[in-house]
Amino acid sequence: MTGREWSVEESLEVPAPPQAVYAALADVRRMKEWSPEVIWVWSRGDRFVGVNRKACWVWFATCRIVTADPGREFAFDNTTCGLPVARWGYRLTPTEQGTLVTEYWIDRRRRGWRRRLAELLGLVFTGTPAGRRAALNRAGMRTTLRRLSAACRTAA
Repeated sequence: MTGREWSVEESLEVPAPPQAVYAALADVRRMKEWSPEVIWVWSRGDRFVGVNRKACWVWFATCRIVTADPGREFAFDNTTCGLPVARWGYRLTPTEQGTLVTEYWIDRRRRGWRRRLAELLGLVFTGTPAGRRAALNRAGMRTTLRRLSAACRTAA
């Protein structure tokens, strides 16, 4: 697996204060407005299920919020069939014009049979081999951040 990326980050300055950006991100049901893959979210407390789509593939992700620091950071862990898959998060840094939003993804499929099974399920459900997921996520993050920025600009 030489050359595999295990984490990805993308940043964009958003024309809104950190508290407003955090409020938008913490309402996980809104993720379908920004993400190019998310089509529906069901939320209950610190857990939610996201339904995703890419071309003809449709899959779900079970998520648990792990960081909820208003105005600073929001993150959640994603599992499939009880297997760790990834951590997704957003770090917020105040700027003169608004907020620098850094979206990050960390691949949590690390060792042994659980890793192999999670990678196989990922391929079957999403059509994307584990080694290509980082590049796909990087492109998706750019889209997500642009759409988030537009939504925050419109709300201001």
